[in-house]
Amino acid sequence: MNIPESNVSRIVIVGGGFAGVSMAKTLANKNVQVILLDKHNYHTFQPLLYQVSSAGLEPDSIAYPLRKIIKKHKNSFFRLAEVNHIDADKKEIHTNIGNLSFDYLILATGTKTNYFGNKTIEANSMPMKKVPQALNIRSLILQNFEKAAIANSDEEKQALLNFVIVGGGPTGVELAGAIAELKNHILPRDYRDLDAKTMQIHLLEGNDRVLPPMSEHASKKAEQFLKKLGVKVHCNTFVKDYDGKTVLTNSELTLQSETLIWAAGVTGAPIKGLQANALIERANRYKVNRYNQVEGYEAIFALGDIALMATENFPNGHPQVAQPAIQQGKLLGKNILRLIDNKPLKIFTYNDKGSMATIGRNKAVVDLKHYKFAGFLAWFVWMFIHLMSLVGFRNRVIVFFNWTYNYINFDKAARLIIRPFNKSKL
Repeated sequence: MNIPESNVSRIVIVGGGFAGVSMAKTLANKNVQVILLDKHNYHTFQPLLYQVSSAGLEPDSIAYPLRKIIKKHKNSFFRLAEVNHIDADKKEIHTNIGNLSFDYLILATGTKTNYFGNKTIEANSMPMKKVPQALNIRSLILQNFEKAAIANSDEEKQALLNFVIVGGGPTGVELAGAIAELKNHILPRDYRDLDAKTMQIHLLEGNDRVLPPMSEHASKKAEQFLKKLGVKVHCNTFVKDYDGKTVLTNSELTLQSETLIWAAGVTGAPIKGLQANALIERANRYKVNRYNQVEGYEAIFALGDIALMATENFPNGHPQVAQPAIQQGKLLGKNILRLIDNKPLKIFTYNDKGSMATIGRNKAVVDLKHYKFAGFLAWFVWMFIHLMSLVGFRNRVIVFFNWTYNYINFDKAARLIIRPFNKSKL
């Protein structure tokens, strides 16, 4: 990999998500060699992927080059690579561009879409975990509008304008709200030959309420906001099958739709090579102790979504969101330095700063430890937190400009079919 030899400890971080980037920043200009590996050359701000999908933002406003993050970090290197195997005995990883030895290995590989074993749904639905997938959804939505404008039958038009979102968590709720705003503000202006009332957005959730990880207050308000936007919410409903045309559910509900977006869950993305008891199969996550060490290994650690750290407050592991990943990355960076200096390690304790979700213009819900609120204030707090959390000053400026423009003009400026999506090639 053309990594220079060094007389300091080599720390290899696999994954340029929130956890990996957080740790790389913590180790910046320390007396260690840091190698950051990822199969993409950019960090993705995943909480705003849904805005790329719904034509609110361009992808370069939520993505940031990984090399730019570490460019001022002395003794830090990035390689565009996919890690295929770990040889723990030799302290070596095997990648598609060669092998690399390590002193300490940090696994921050995150998650992938979980289809719960349903191959038909996997083959025909649209996932939204990566920037290219978000662009596929954007293209498909806009292509459906164009096809509906020239459709010969009402049935064909209805199927093209029926959008089914599976999963009522924050991703599903936010995406449903964003697509509803396309229906309410863009369709009547751009497609005057289409009746906007024909377009339907269905949100399907297997639990008895949307936003199940959040408070009942947040769930109730979110459902009210969604219905006000025209979204049809179906709780206690899960998809049994989807062939690309017809959505079959566990109830009498059957929907004809050309577009099913799958936001119903994730599973870990582990790397082959570690012993079986290091992985918790039901979650596909590495079992780690309070120092993020993978069970059975002293020099291999896991962070963020791929790590399951069972504690008294979180017996099933921490929530798979940005904050635990960022906090774990910061602490582990410091702990690795302590480990090198033979100092005692500090245990990880998650500082839960709350959770939030937005459901369109002026509508959001926020759950803090002692306070829960919804509406315009929650929407403003959501915008501020997400804006300041973006990596890079340029991205913050661009997103702020886009949000201001969209708010004033009731517009979504990124509604471009740059790369047409062929559903048959899924």
